[in-house]
Amino acid sequence: MEELQQSYRVSARKACRVLQAPRSTHCYRSRKDPQAFLRKRIRQIAETRTRYGYRRIYLLLRREGWTINHKRVHRLYCEEGLQVRHKPPKRRVAARVRGDRVEAGAPNDCWSMDFMHDQLFDGHRLRVLTIVDNYTKVCPALGVRHRYRGSDVVKTLDHAVHEYGKPRRIFCDNGTEFVSKDLDLWAYANGVELDFSRPGKPTDNAFIEAFNSWFRKECLNQHWFLDLEDARSKIEHWRNDYNMFRPHGTIGDLTPLEFLLSCSEAAG
Repeated sequence: MEELQQSYRVSARKACRVLQAPRSTHCYRSRKDPQAFLRKRIRQIAETRTRYGYRRIYLLLRREGWTINHKRVHRLYCEEGLQVRHKPPKRRVAARVRGDRVEAGAPNDCWSMDFMHDQLFDGHRLRVLTIVDNYTKVCPALGVRHRYRGSDVVKTLDHAVHEYGKPRRIFCDNGTEFVSKDLDLWAYANGVELDFSRPGKPTDNAFIEAFNSWFRKECLNQHWFLDLEDARSKIEHWRNDYNMFRPHGTIGDLTPLEFLLSCSEAAG
């Protein structure tokens, strides 16, 4: 209705006449109680007890003295988007279970990681673990191996953490290496939260997808790799060039390391 009024510069009366809608409907303002305090308490319980559904939350609220029925709790629970997955992850203690993703606001606030595939000149398979800081765009590490296991992911992350510090969260997909007990134990021991993408939703991890695209165009497609050491040397050279010399449009045409340095100077 408002778009129609703005586009044709007509009054509400004429807009309602064109749409054959009563003016009382257009002018109506809901007097319904938004239940702000109840919504806040439901979210607080859901954040501390991540595997509780609305029925258990309803029981806890009744014990606290709230005079409500289960239907209202269920409605507010769904409107807040707190539904729990029916199939729980296998021993992913450090996994993020619910809640919307929050954009990174500082260095090491959130990293993203993924796997890419390539091959040597003779057809032998290569796997590259790509990692990027979502805020500064710094690439902490590019791990290159013929095969990757969960323990190998932990080794690459340890190397990256030693050089750049520990992240608060890591975005990743549901690959077998990322859901392994080795990575989950590492994340739990280091206080790192693993945030998994939804199956079939690569846009949930758009930062690493964009990084992988440039990595493919500027490095993997530009070189022949003679052996594993040659691949590691050329890929590491590209990583250093990316971090130190390649300007990035989303951070004011600075290089990732220049932006990281400016963030450090501003913070301290």
